Formats: sequence, structure tokens, C-alpha cells
Amino acid sequence: MYYPHDFKRVRGELYCEQVPVARIAEAVGTPVYIYSHKTLVDHLRKLQAAFRTLRPLICFSVKANGNLAILRLLVREGAGLDIVSGGELFKALRVGCPPSRIVFASVGKRPEEIRESLRAGIFCFNVESAPELDAVDRIARAMGRTARVALRVNPDVEAHTHRYITTGVAESKFGIDPRTAVELLRRAETFAGVRIVGLHLHIGSQITQAEPFVRAIRRVAEVLKAGRHAGAPLEWLNLGGGLGIIYKNERPQTPQQFAAAVLPLLRPLRARLILEPGRFIVGNAGILVTEVLYVKQARGKRFAVVDAGMNDLVRPALYGAYHEVIPAVQPARAASGLARYDVVGPVCESADVLARNRRLGPVKPGHLLAVLGAGAYGSVMASNYNGRLRPAEVLVRGRRFALIRRRETVRDLIRHDVMPRALLR
Repeated sequence: MYYPHDFKRVRGELYCEQVPVARIAEAVGTPVYIYSHKTLVDHLRKLQAAFRTLRPLICFSVKANGNLAILRLLVREGAGLDIVSGGELFKALRVGCPPSRIVFASVGKRPEEIRESLRAGIFCFNVESAPELDAVDRIARAMGRTARVALRVNPDVEAHTHRYITTGVAESKFGIDPRTAVELLRRAETFAGVRIVGLHLHIGSQITQAEPFVRAIRRVAEVLKAGRHAGAPLEWLNLGGGLGIIYKNERPQTPQQFAAAVLPLLRPLRARLILEPGRFIVGNAGILVTEVLYVKQARGKRFAVVDAGMNDLVRPALYGAYHEVIPAVQPARAASGLARYDVVGPVCESADVLARNRRLGPVKPGHLLAVLGAGAYGSVMASNYNGRLRPAEVLVRGRRFALIRRRETVRDLIRHDVMPRALLR
């Protein structure tokens, strides 16, 4: 069995770094997300080392996991932040990220988000369309500012990943086609409130091979050359994120392998590099721990009904995503591997299945199960559907652990609701 980095078995018991997972669950309850400090930092450092010759700006993608403690530790390790909303800008500034290390993506930036970002002095907007470029220009001129901008080019490259997380094909809502991008670069001087400083790519997520990146870089290189020929001061190339991780039996490229494939294409472009990793840094650094409530048998199937549901981890329901599920304490008997279960949650939806037909051994109420690879797009996509409380989050560092997000209470469910007397008499 593969355990991602600092989640490992010690005498049959699952540990995060040097802390038993069961001890954390006993202290804070379940469901609970648990993150390894060491894994987070190690993954960032591997990317920093692989691309050090280009002195990259590595901006962690806040949308993958927006917990303040995680953002703070990555910023302290030298990372910038890739944001997609005004809310994420607020978080980035709250954790002390220098504005010079913040880049703002998103296909639909609101005027107030653009203004807030200009006031903060962020490094760059990744602009997704000609109308958006016009909007940034207009707002910046009205404020007496100059906005740094990178045009997001859609290279029409298939990333060979799930269709919901493929973003670089022609029919996607993301980015600007190469011809339009060149036209915008040729008239860059007409945008008095904007300085177009680079180009941006993001072709998808959970990409396990370098080949789609190589094709995308080759296509955007032509745009870069045409833009420079037209006089645009293109100093930066942003490759986005998308590096895949292991969920089941994937064999993703290492940072060193990725760098070896793309650096020969990047060096001749003489451009500074930005990377926007999210899943690669935090995906295998987190697990979701859940308690078995009931064991049910129906028509030859066994169900382990647990206290975590699709509101806590939506990826299996939304994408059909696979997550390894293992007991927090390994059963002792060798024959235990014969028992298979569907691991299902309490939400009133047929899609509320975390895992199907998994070999778990003898499962009983009160047992703890760990859902692996849950650090990215896990807690950040949690909801209160069915009136359920979003789970607690814990960070482990060596022998110590601490709560980094408290479990919600029932009062949190109603804190924004209003019952206007004038309408409810």
C-alpha cells in the first residue's frame, strides 16, 4: 500500500508524521481534515529546487486549499499566492503575503475586485478576454494607476484529464485564442491604464505527463515572439498549475522530470517564470478521517455508513473521483482483506458515496477510516447541505498538532439568515 509521504503505518496504526491519526480524532472529533506540515513544505521546496535556474515566482493556488494556517506557512517559505476572487485577496493579505507575490486569475472579475487589487498593489492580473482587458484599463485609468497584466492564452491543447478540469481547449470558457491575443498585443499602447507584462497558460488540473505542457508552451511561444515583435514588453511567462498527484495508480511526473521537459523550451524565451501549483503541494498532504456509524448489508452488498459525506468531500460525487480509503487501525487477521464495502455518507443523495467496492476488512461501528489524497479541493469545497456542519481541520508538525479550523456549530448555520417581521407576520 502506498502512503503519501508523511502518512504511514506504525505497528498497524496510521500516523501523520509522529502523531497517531486516532489520537487526533479522539481530541477533536470527526469528520476531520488532517494535514502534514512536512509534506506541504517538502512539495514546495521540490518545485523551487527543480526550477531554481529560472528564479521562478511560485504562487500557491488558494482555490485548492484556502486555510489561513496553510497559506501562512507557504508564504513564509517563499511562496506567492494565486487568487481568483476578492475573498481570496482578503485571505492573501490577511496571512501577510506581499502584494508583489499575488497574481489574480478568474474569468469573471468584478469591478470592485479589480479596484481592491489595484489599491493593494498586486503583482499582476491574468486577463481572460478582450472585454476584461478593457475593464481593467478603464478602472486603472480612473484610479490613476497602471495595472500589470498577463494575457491568458488558450492554446487549444487537450490535457488528457477529467473534462470538468480541462481548461485549455478551444471550447472552454477560459483564456484568449492565440490570434486575438496577438491582435491585443499589437495595440497594447492603446491601453493607457495597462502594462501587458507577460502571457499566462493554464491547461487543466491533475495532468500527469509533460507532453500537454510542451505543446502548450510551443504554441504560446509564437504569441510571445509576435507580441515582442510588435513592441509589447513581455517579460513573464506564467505556466499556471495542473501537476498531477497519486490518487490510485497514477504515475505522475516529478518536479525534476517536469523541469527537464520544459526548461529547454523556456530558456530561449528569455522570460521570467511563474508557476501556480495547488494540488501538487497540498493534495497528498491531507486526509479526511471519518467514523463508521453503521454497517449495513443489502442484496449481497456491504455498506459502511460513515459520518463524512459529499458535503465534506464532494470530489467523488462531482467528478467520480477516486480516493483511497483505509482503516486508521489495520485489522490484525490476514483474512480481513476479503471483506469489501461501499463507503457511503449520511447525505440524502444517491451520489453520496465516498468509495465503492473497497477491501477494508472487518468494519464495525466506531472504527475510523482515512480518505487519502484529500488535501486539495476537499475542505475548501465543503458545504452545509442537509444542514450539516463543515468539519474541523488540524495541522500536524512532528509530534505536535493544532486545530487550524474549528468545527462549525449549529449557530453557524443560521448566522446570516434574516427573518423580516414585516414579511412574516
